[in-house]
Amino acid sequence: MKRQDYDMPFMLKYENVAWYENGEVKILDRRVYPREVRFEVCKSHKDVAKAITDMVTQSAGPYTAAGMGMALAAYEARDLYGEELIKYLEDAAETISTARPTTSTRLRKVTRGSIEAAKSAIENGEDVVGKIFDDAIDSLNRRYSAMNDVAKYLCDLIPDKGTVLTQCFGETIIGTMTRTLKEQNKDVRFICCETRPYYQGARLTATCISEMGFDTTVITDNMVAYTMENVGVDLFTSATDTITLDGHVANKVGTFQIAIVADRFNVPYYVTGMPDNEKKNRDDIVIELRDPSLVLGDHTAKDVKAIYPSFDITPPELITGFVTDKGVYKPNELKKYFDGEYKSYY
Repeated sequence: MKRQDYDMPFMLKYENVAWYENGEVKILDRRVYPREVRFEVCKSHKDVAKAITDMVTQSAGPYTAAGMGMALAAYEARDLYGEELIKYLEDAAETISTARPTTSTRLRKVTRGSIEAAKSAIENGEDVVGKIFDDAIDSLNRRYSAMNDVAKYLCDLIPDKGTVLTQCFGETIIGTMTRTLKEQNKDVRFICCETRPYYQGARLTATCISEMGFDTTVITDNMVAYTMENVGVDLFTSATDTITLDGHVANKVGTFQIAIVADRFNVPYYVTGMPDNEKKNRDDIVIELRDPSLVLGDHTAKDVKAIYPSFDITPPELITGFVTDKGVYKPNELKKYFDGEYKSYY
């Protein structure tokens, strides 16, 4: 398959997400991009897991890093054979897959694919490192290709001359959506919530959309009601870190409140991505709590406390539709996604 990162912004090119080569994985440090282009160099799969935990890469970036990290694990275990090698890879997969608890289900799908690739390589006398690396590229191509299908359905909902509000950094859908809009010759204005406290919307989403040539405006997270009432928004969209079968969505903290405001102003909210068959309802979602010092910054008194939940959960009644690679589903129709054939993208 042709590489699916064609005509993408700089940070969505495969080599600039995460890349294995010569016994190390380089990961673009999104904590400082675009102010600085810096790559975290990982010498072991544990370094890769730490980079995922520390949010060197976010959104779908950890899935790419996971595949490349498994190639690095195979390189570390290059002197092992047979069951010993597979055991090493299984241990590495567990370390990488649990680096971010809310997305561990999807990370496991990536690392499981890496182990299957390793078993195939061993059986056929092939290079294990190369086989896992190739599997990581195949996974990337499947994911980008699937999200390109999602983008086509989403872009059909976006009017020419319309205004779209985004939340956090949807990575692959941001790239495929803007690429598709350019192919459709649509003139669309984007408003990006800044996404506190890591500012992914301001730094990453806005950078990618602007690089693709679209009118791009950043607002702080508490300006959504004003913007919808006084500026005007035609559609609110976000990606998601998980979608349950009953239509609950875990996404960057703040998504829930934006959905409430969107409902107040009759702005449709479309979630992009495919449901997780393993997660039946909101009780199956684990909300990751991160270092609260990132919320406090350097502008609060010494004894002030903070909390930092990475995600919140938006209920299905606030969601207009789920845009998948198979079309758009109402929340109460989401289980139908698994009727007939469906693909694995990790």
